[in-house]
Amino acid sequence: MKRIQKLPDHLVNQIAAGEVVERPASALKEILENSLDAGADRISVDLAQGGIKLIRVTDNGGGIAAADLPLALDRHATSKIGSLDDLENVATLGFRGEGLASVASVSRLTLTSRPHDAEHAHQIVAIDGTLHPVEPAAHAPGTSVEIVDLYFNTPARRKFLKSENTEYAHCEATFERIALAHPQVEFILRHNGKVVWRLPQQSLAERVGALLGKDFVEASLPIDTGAAGLTLSGFVASPTYSKASRDAQYFYVNGRFVRDKIAQHALRQAYRDVLHHDRHPAYALFFTLDPANVDVNVHPTKIEVRFRESQGIHQFLFHSIHKALASTSAGASPAVALDASQTADNDAVAANVGRNEDTLAAFGTAAAAARAGDSPPRMPLQQPRYEQQAMPLHVAREAIGGYQRQFAGLREEERGLTPAVSSATAGSPPIGSPLPSPLAAANLAALPDASDGIPPLGFALAQLHGVYILSQCEDGLIVVDMHAAHERIVYERLKNALEEDTIPMQPLLLPVSFAADRFEVATAHEHGEAMQRLGIELAPLSPTQIAVRGVPVWLQDGNPVELARAVLKDVREIGLSQVLTERRNELLATMACHGAVRANRQLTLTEMNALLRDMEATERSGQCNHGRPTWSRLSMRDLDNLFMRGR
Repeated sequence: MKRIQKLPDHLVNQIAAGEVVERPASALKEILENSLDAGADRISVDLAQGGIKLIRVTDNGGGIAAADLPLALDRHATSKIGSLDDLENVATLGFRGEGLASVASVSRLTLTSRPHDAEHAHQIVAIDGTLHPVEPAAHAPGTSVEIVDLYFNTPARRKFLKSENTEYAHCEATFERIALAHPQVEFILRHNGKVVWRLPQQSLAERVGALLGKDFVEASLPIDTGAAGLTLSGFVASPTYSKASRDAQYFYVNGRFVRDKIAQHALRQAYRDVLHHDRHPAYALFFTLDPANVDVNVHPTKIEVRFRESQGIHQFLFHSIHKALASTSAGASPAVALDASQTADNDAVAANVGRNEDTLAAFGTAAAAARAGDSPPRMPLQQPRYEQQAMPLHVAREAIGGYQRQFAGLREEERGLTPAVSSATAGSPPIGSPLPSPLAAANLAALPDASDGIPPLGFALAQLHGVYILSQCEDGLIVVDMHAAHERIVYERLKNALEEDTIPMQPLLLPVSFAADRFEVATAHEHGEAMQRLGIELAPLSPTQIAVRGVPVWLQDGNPVELARAVLKDVREIGLSQVLTERRNELLATMACHGAVRANRQLTLTEMNALLRDMEATERSGQCNHGRPTWSRLSMRDLDNLFMRGR
């Protein structure tokens, strides 16, 4: 057996390089972090052959004195920490002092630097870990690090590198992660002499829009909250912007990009009610806390951290994102708009829509006035009437009552339009095809007060194939999946009612019985009384029969047997206590799905409008319980592009 021996420093550095410098992107990360720690506000990156041949980073930071250049390439030599207290309160991105030494041991490295108060620059060259003497050089204030032929002296390591395109993709991802967290810094990235990224100093929203896309920012909710020394800012995308992978998830702790299981779980839980199970949320979040409460010295590449109060951090992140997502409702406009010209265009479209609506009521008069100069005025055959047409179905009293209560403050002239028009046109016989007969006032959907504007989801026009509701909104067309929308509304009502104590029950005039197995009967016997908190009353009739005597008031139109079977199954498999605590939302989602309006059910216009108003007043109504979108908008611009208007 060989004796224990101390390894030479050069071999130690090469071993450390295997941990710290996994690929060119790792070396780029170490150098960029050093530039930011030096206070640079302008950083330029040049790559060749994906970073395998060349990595050059130039900044205008504080610079390194000539006497300190050899120390900069020595192991565990740093200006960022000097004691254990400093290590426990790390406020910089780098702190170990081994990054440059590790890179220098597996490449040809040139370090050139000039402090701002120095007359000229100096440089030092390291080849295969061997340092050359410090020499004068020409350089602007700041520092340049040039790495050539990475892993040239370790062929076994170099053969594990991927293709040039793959390595460049990793380098670009590293560049984007660091640039995203520092919008106050100007960044430039060149690959093989071609400029790929040129990011000026800008706001956080502009930097996120530049790197992640303007559509991401416009589909996101801004976050800016704090409590007990913790702050969280950034953007979380709406659930409809979810991704098939985690590539669009950026989470930073004190400016450092990390992948932390605590944070990932908290964010996933916050999206649980609104995200489909095989989709992933997109976000760019910046979490700040006291450096003493987070340990960043737990991973060689500093990609992981450890929180001292992990449970408190989890709760803070969960409630911050959950509250932001809960504040959304159907029809809401994008929270952030980047393109001012596009916003102006949208405002112009909205203004045109408003003017058109004011013009419609007097369209016949305006048309007659326009023709007055060319021909004698003629009596109109029948003044056009702009109102929602009724469907030949029964109008539910509850829907009418709710709709009238919500729109009690309609314009007087709109409410008086029907009798005036009817009296003016009653004696005019129809010419050609007969027009629809006048509608009762209760079936008209008059516009709301002009000061209030049109509701976000507009007014229902029709139902498509018994599945979708078509609605005219202020700037275009809204398409609503009525089952998904109603499912979310019922789900939120069930949650709120259960949080207050008990879901209100609707006793059935005629109890519904169904055949049950012995396990279902036993569950009904054991938990029947406690299940009334869920708004369900079950009564075992025999060893093979159960009667449903009451259902939640919002599910009275659903199938009581299917609902009872679903609840009994969850209670039997999981237990009632766990169903009412940990698995409560899953059970309520199942109940809401059974009670929501089904496809192919014909709705009246009043029922459709009542559903739209409920969506606008319900939290998280943009997605159903399974994370699917409940509505989509086609703006006038989208429709114009579809028909190539204006081209």
